[in-house]
Amino acid sequence: MGSIGFRELLVILVIALLIFGGKKLRTIGSDLGAAVHDFKKAMDKGEKEAEQQPQPPLRQISSQDAEFKDAQAQKPEQKPEQKTHS
Repeated sequence: MGSIGFRELLVILVIALLIFGGKKLRTIGSDLGAAVHDFKKAMDKGEKEAEQQPQPPLRQISSQDAEFKDAQAQKPEQKPEQKTHS
């Protein structure tokens, strides 16, 4: 199955014309075009706003965090105790 060819597109257009009529089909087309235009405009506006906002600084590791990580690295792993049944 490939993409839609000219014949398939023509059949779809004829069916839509029969169902909706010429005037209604033009109205649907212009409404759809306006919606796509507004969507693209809003996306561009959102991208520009995102670029203009300052990025928050990266969190720096405090000395307490570094001490905690060092303590965890030095602590030997403990194996869980195994219970024996008598």
